Amino acid sequence: MRLDGAIEAVGLTKRYGSVTAVDDLSFKVRAATVTGFLGPNGAGKTTTLRMVLGLARPTRGHATVMGRRYADLDDPALMVGANLEVAGAHPGRSGRNHLRSLAAMAGLPRSRTEEVLRLVEMEGAAHRRVGKYSMGMRQRLGLAATLLGDPQVLVLDEPANGLDPQGIRWLRDFLRSLAAEGRTVLVSSHVLAEVAQTVDDVVVIHRGRMVRQGSVSELTMGGVVRVRTPAAEQLVAALAATGLDVTRQDDGSLQVSTDDLARVGDVAHAAGAPLHELTLVTTSLEEVFLELTSDTEGIT
Repeated sequence: MRLDGAIEAVGLTKRYGSVTAVDDLSFKVRAATVTGFLGPNGAGKTTTLRMVLGLARPTRGHATVMGRRYADLDDPALMVGANLEVAGAHPGRSGRNHLRSLAAMAGLPRSRTEEVLRLVEMEGAAHRRVGKYSMGMRQRLGLAATLLGDPQVLVLDEPANGLDPQGIRWLRDFLRSLAAEGRTVLVSSHVLAEVAQTVDDVVVIHRGRMVRQGSVSELTMGGVVRVRTPAAEQLVAALAATGLDVTRQDDGSLQVSTDDLARVGDVAHAAGAPLHELTLVTTSLEEVFLELTSDTEGIT
């Protein structure tokens, strides 16, 4: 039976001597979504994921998966699939045999190995030794390993590393398909342009602390409407009368301090001002990320 999967961190803190790698971090991951876990190198992302998966003990706080601590899940290996390191398979062993050994340890049938190889489109390379794999192939092998137990929750650390553009597009579609099936995916990544096309929500941390959480649309919504009209004076007066702030731009356009396109269009129509452009100005996820994390370098 499927469980509605979700991940929650509450006050997670991890100190290594005098260094605080994660500092009072709290966030929630909605079920049946792909959530991007973002931060500069050294921001504490991997440390946080390790605490979520019970691989590192928090100095303070706790994390739960599907409402329970990872160690308290009835069968965590089958309920949660995780891939925090590309390495892990013996270089002299074939990809198929690596997966077969993992399946055997988890008490899964050998047939499951062939199923996940098909899912990640690795049937043709499964007989080759892992030591001969490219970085992208090792990434696919790691993803196959996370899927062996048919988990409801997946935790992936930089799964796009080493993938070519075609592989990145495949990964995007694959992660979206997992969420469409009702699975929960938490994925850390530094490929921000791809994250913006893949995830539903983002959690941004810096220096081990939360700086922003929300949907991609919420974070990238600019809150400004750009307007072009030959009746600029007429429209400015009409917009000002409704309480909207208007700024004239050097290129002749107007910027209106709202994200309500319909409202601006209605005001223009009522004022008899023809519109040559009516555009909601948005900010890229990369711009938002750089603004949120631009002060200094993160924690190692």
